[in-house]
Order: sequence, then C-alpha cells, then structure tokens
Amino acid sequence: MELHISLHGSKGLAEQLYRQLRDGIDSGRLAAGTQLPPTRLLAEQLGVSRKTVAEAYSRLTYDNLLSGQVGKGTFITPAPTRAATPTPDIPLASAATLARWRSRASLMKDLAASTLRYDFIGGASSKAQFPFDDWRRCNQYALRQIRQGSARYAAHQGLPELREAIARHIAFARGVRCASQDVLVCNGAQQALDLLARVLIEPGCRVAMEDPGYTPARQLFLAQGADLQYVPVDDQGMCVEQIADGTRLIYVTPSHQFPLGMPMSPARREALLERAAALGAIVIEDDYDSEFRYQGRPTDSLQSMDRHGLVAYVGTFSKTLLPELRLGYAIVPPALLEALCIAKQLSDWHTPTLNQWALARFISEGSLLKHIRRVHEVYAARRERILQRLHGDLAPWFEVIPATAGYHLSALAKGDLDIQFVIDMARKVEVGLYALAPFYAQAPVRQGLLLGFGAIDLLDIDPALDRLRDTLQSLG
Repeated sequence: MELHISLHGSKGLAEQLYRQLRDGIDSGRLAAGTQLPPTRLLAEQLGVSRKTVAEAYSRLTYDNLLSGQVGKGTFITPAPTRAATPTPDIPLASAATLARWRSRASLMKDLAASTLRYDFIGGASSKAQFPFDDWRRCNQYALRQIRQGSARYAAHQGLPELREAIARHIAFARGVRCASQDVLVCNGAQQALDLLARVLIEPGCRVAMEDPGYTPARQLFLAQGADLQYVPVDDQGMCVEQIADGTRLIYVTPSHQFPLGMPMSPARREALLERAAALGAIVIEDDYDSEFRYQGRPTDSLQSMDRHGLVAYVGTFSKTLLPELRLGYAIVPPALLEALCIAKQLSDWHTPTLNQWALARFISEGSLLKHIRRVHEVYAARRERILQRLHGDLAPWFEVIPATAGYHLSALAKGDLDIQFVIDMARKVEVGLYALAPFYAQAPVRQGLLLGFGAIDLLDIDPALDRLRDTLQSLG
C-alpha cells in the first residue's frame, strides 16, 4: 500500500513533501512507530528525485520527528504530545442534537475499567468457566464453512443454521414458541432493543417501562424521541394497571426484574398481555439471564402466553457465554419481522458470520447446555454464600429482595445508611459495590446495592464481604 502524498506542480516539491508528512505526524494520522517507505521507493511512487525525498526526511529528522534504524529503515518517533484535531470555529447546525446524545451517557460506561481486587459487578459472566477449547473447535469449523462458501454478504436475519439452533434451544430451555423464521440474530441484546426502537418509536410516541429499570434501554428510547412513562414495580412486578392510554411500546423484564430481581407473578403477566392487547402495543420481553434458576418452578415466558402476536422476545448469549462475543437475538412477531430485517440491513447488514457459524455448532453439538449446567452450579454456590452473609452478619444493615433466577441479587439498606458513602469507603479497601439508585427515574429511590456474582470467585466472596462488614462497623 502506497503512502498517501499529493504533490502539485514541479516547484517546491521537497517543501510540499515535508509539510504533508509533518501535518500527518502532528495530527496523529501517521502514528508513532510507523515505518516510512525508503527514499528510493517513495521517490518512484511520487515521480520525483530521490534527493527531494531525502531532503524532506532530513528536515523531519532534524525536527526529531523521524529516526533511522540501521538495517531496518526510517520510523516516526514517539512524541509527548501531538497537535489536537482542530474543532470547528463556527457554530454547528447539529450542536443541539450532539448535546442530546452526550446527555445519554450510560452509568455502565465505565464498569469495564474496574481493576478492584473484589468486584460485585452485575451483568458480567465468569470467564474462568468459559469452555475455550470447545469454542476454539467450533471456530475452526466456522472457518471451514466460510472457506467453502461464496465471498458474499450473508442474510440480514442470520444464518439459517444458527436461527434453527436458537429456536430449538429456547424452546427447550424457556418454553418459547417459535420457528427458525421468527428468529433475528443480533449483535447482543442491545442491538435487538435498538432495532425494535428504530422501527416502533417516533418522536413523541408513548413508551412504558419499569421504574427502576434497565438504564441503557431507557436512554435508547429517549434517544429515539419517546415520551417515556415510568411505571412503578411492586413485589409482583410492573404495576400494569398504571400503563397509560395511548402507549405504543411496553418494555419489561418479567422473569428477573432488573435491577430488583423479583419475578412477575402469573396474574400480573396475564394482566400485562390483556392491557397490551387493549392498547395494540408491542411488548418487549427482555429475558436477559433467566436460564439460571435456583428455586421454584420455572415461570412461563410472556411470549409463550401471547395469543395475539404482540410480544417480541429478546435474548442474549452475553450472560451464558461471554459479553465480548456480542451475540444476541430477538423472537419477532410476524408483523414486525420485515421492518426489523430492513433496519438490521441498514444498521450493519448482518452479524459476523464467523461467530454465527461457531455458535450454531456450539449449540447443536450440546456444548451450550453442558456449559450452562456447569456454570449453574458455580453461580448457585456463590449466590448461596452471599445470601448466608446477608442473612447473617450483614443482616443489621441489609434486607435481601427475594429472587429465584439470574446472577445478581439486590439488597435494600436498612435505616438511614448512606449507600454512596459505603460504596466510596469500600472502594478504598478494593471492594467494588454498585448502588440501586441510578436505575430509578421518577419512583422514590429505595437505597440499596446490586450484588453481581457472575464474575467474583467463590473464595473471594467472604474476604470481600468481611471488608464490607468491617467498613459498616467502622461507620457505627
């Protein structure tokens, strides 16, 4: 690949070359450590004399921007600072739009940067339990499939083999009623939510969601211009009777309410479906981690109870496998399918086929179910230990919200405990804790903690909670 240089005329060529290379280095377009072409080769590419190139290189070397390495070539030298990309010096017509997007910053944006010794982060899975050898074998299979196929884009809806595997899996694991033609493969559940929002929400239309609720979904709906109604929850889930007239879309987490954790009762599920039918509203059922169940009988998904084709079921493999894989799906009512496929095409055309082939193989050979059973035991042990501590020496400060699924627990603070101060103090002793408060929009905030146990080892739980207890005792 040739270095992009554009020279004009036949005079001052060395100066032109020097300026263009210097601008590229100062702006960061030519990064530190980049090797430049030899003088003879660049001269041939540009149609100039070798002396012209050598003169420009010499000036840049004198400016400490280039350095020569014997036997290797000429390289751009690192510099402490480079000139920043200039900002527009005139008001942007899009300034208000950009400001609105900046206001959508998610409270979860910095969670990946945590380096604490003990971390009760929610939504993160246990990488130590991931079957890397099995996944590597499935990726090798995927490469063979791609090699044998034609060099073309794949179907927007997803590979037929993966859609069939997903349909069989969720029918077995969650009782979802669907066929492969109902499945839309996405880059994680977040893209599924984004596509549904794109095709269903117009500025000013009413959307109902739980309060407290999943903040990225809230910010996504607001970014599309939704008139959000924040519906409170109680011990049976969303208070369905409060969903306003004129609602077009309802977002809910019925199997494991996010973030509090209780399941929606059967009566409330029936009421929600009846209310959606009366409104003609689509219901998004975000079933993000209910494959991990620890007690009681499994509850039916809303989708399996739906008699009118109003429920869009959203699932993810970020919780059962790894978030980095970015693999999710939606089970789409027939009325929505064509529009969503068009939105998917316009968004990114299709999810990478390498991961799709690998996941299809991983599911079809039984590796996914085997992995879920294995990590279920791991998560169950961690959950039990946290519950023992919350019901034991931490009971003076916290009350656990009953939850039967998932891999996080929520604990409400007792008395006038300052949760944010506790979180700040815990970080000083290398314990990562997370408050419930940021998930509330309008409902009265219930102070407490969201305790994720997907990423913390069992042997780390007691030392971490010992430090939390000691911190609480020191606060009196």
